[in-house]
Amino acid sequence: MTPRTKSSLLWGLVGALAFLVLVQGYDLLAGLSVGFVARVAVAVVVGSAAAGLSYRLAPRFRAKGRT
Repeated sequence: MTPRTKSSLLWGLVGALAFLVLVQGYDLLAGLSVGFVARVAVAVVVGSAAAGLSYRLAPRFRAKGRT
């Protein structure tokens, strides 16, 4: 696995977990009525988007010296 792929997958994991933490906090404060499966499904979408964007934009950030 290349470092670029590994980095992108880790950013996807961070994005998914961050989303789940935010949803849990909102649930504790406001009483969200969304099921567990729906939360996980959206977290997978958020994680996939974060991984895809970080993979796609990695060369651009590296060229600008932001890695």
